[in-house]
Amino acid sequence: MDLLNTLVDKGLRRELPTREEALAVLATSDDELLDVVAAAGKVRRQWFGRRVKLNYLVNLKSGLCPEDCSYCSQRLGSKAEILKYTWLKPEEATQAAAAGVAGGAKRVCLVASGRGPTDRDVDRVGKTIEAIKEGNEGVEVCACLGLLSDGQAERLRDAGADAYNHNLNTSEATYGEITKTHTYADRVDTVQKAHAAGLSACSGLIAGMGESDEDLIDVVYALRELDADSVPVNFLIPFEGTPLAKEWNLTPQRALRILAMVRFVCPDVEVRIAGGREVHLRTLQPLALHLANSIFLGDYLTSEGQAGQADLDMIADAGFEVEGAGTTTLPAHRSEATAAVAAAPAGGACGSASGSGAAPAAAGCGSACGGCSGHDAAPAQADAGEVRSDLVAVRRRGAGTDLAPNA
Repeated sequence: MDLLNTLVDKGLRRELPTREEALAVLATSDDELLDVVAAAGKVRRQWFGRRVKLNYLVNLKSGLCPEDCSYCSQRLGSKAEILKYTWLKPEEATQAAAAGVAGGAKRVCLVASGRGPTDRDVDRVGKTIEAIKEGNEGVEVCACLGLLSDGQAERLRDAGADAYNHNLNTSEATYGEITKTHTYADRVDTVQKAHAAGLSACSGLIAGMGESDEDLIDVVYALRELDADSVPVNFLIPFEGTPLAKEWNLTPQRALRILAMVRFVCPDVEVRIAGGREVHLRTLQPLALHLANSIFLGDYLTSEGQAGQADLDMIADAGFEVEGAGTTTLPAHRSEATAAVAAAPAGGACGSASGSGAAPAAAGCGSACGGCSGHDAAPAQADAGEVRSDLVAVRRRGAGTDLAPNA
């Protein structure tokens, strides 16, 4: 296909595709799917080889969020029967993180529900970051705490945080249909604060909420403009007890096309398959490794993923390798730019590789690296319009419980 040849050439040059080209990827047929995966895989291998970065989520504070994000099981008014608990102690969070690191995780993502942290919360998370770093040499730590106030990103950086996550989730045009208690602009502001403080910006999206192809293109182009270093792609799992409980809109083929489009638009960033991969990609998960270079290991925030060992087996069987702690994830032109920002005085230029731009800010659970999606090992596709609680495995182990985590 001429389209795919053009997209590969542009991806190898880090050139932005046209909107028409990106939309055409989403419009390809199932008969063309393997050609799309192969083309996007060439771009992935150019910048990341056959390495897969493992990330591990630790839910520091679960549930009882005052924000109304429609997709989130921790939202205001949620009736989802998830774990609810207040802040983990630093030693509890460190113990949970150690399980992920032992399983091969290179980055630990510390997530807390809520609109945003108080200064006391930032101090608490700072102590947790320091404890994790002391016990796990070389591990990266990403914080995800919601909307940041002035100076909080700098304090997290000084405590040892490497990155900050805050997802845009959907297009600016449709954001108000998903959330009323904060705005798209709030999300943008928080990512800008993190980036300006020298933290690596992590920001992504949630697919499957009823959005159009144009909405998906809008949010991915906004993420490219933000110059996020990592882009988690979440696939909605509709929790019973949330407003989107009947939104079952994805197939494995659709999920792969979305990942391919993200790779073409953001060729040299860490594209992470986040919440929902087990439910929506199912037996096609290995194909997604040809598109994304990063996944979460084990469980998510309020839901369970497939067994950690199954993740490792899948990576090996597909001919990929787990990225080691001594390897720099991003290509040199991006990692050097990020290091330059970290070394610059707070408030300095972002020094991004592909241009500065907006960034996101918002409520805690809605900004989480892995989203608030739920997972089961290999369910059949649900019918649109149904509540399918049988497809959502609520997390009952790991952080906030007495049971061992899945890693």
